[in-house]
Amino acid sequence: MRELHIRVLAGVFVVAGVLSWAGARLWNSIGTLPSVPLAAPIVLALIAVVLLSTALSLRARLKAQRERRPEAKGVDPLMAARAVVFGQASALVAALVSGMYGGTGVFLLESLDIPARRDQAIYAGFSVLAGMAVIAAALFLERVCRLPEDDDHDKGAASPA
Repeated sequence: MRELHIRVLAGVFVVAGVLSWAGARLWNSIGTLPSVPLAAPIVLALIAVVLLSTALSLRARLKAQRERRPEAKGVDPLMAARAVVFGQASALVAALVSGMYGGTGVFLLESLDIPARRDQAIYAGFSVLAGMAVIAAALFLERVCRLPEDDDHDKGAASPA
């Protein structure tokens, strides 16, 4: 399984932010700007909590398994792979959504004197923060599920033969 790179996530975030900012400017010149839902940061924060709790649970189970504790539950490799795929997909979607809300939030900074726009900018800012939490939790989950052989293989590939 391929590792998710920060550069890819940052690229998705920046491209989505620029397109969203330009789209918000265009949409505002034509009519009213669509609102940033209050549920956006809440849903992203819930996804971050699920990813983090999954990572912490897997880390504890893997540690108990490595220490050969008698009460240790094994970790199904397929379940760990599914968790990593869920984390990677969540991170990519969070980078896209955070970029969109970030671009909209930057556009809304121009009109903070209007109370409705100020609230929308706050929701957009919290959405970006919650999206970053999703990305951090997903990368932590990916790190927890990395096999020791993966580390050896990466070190071997970096050294000249």
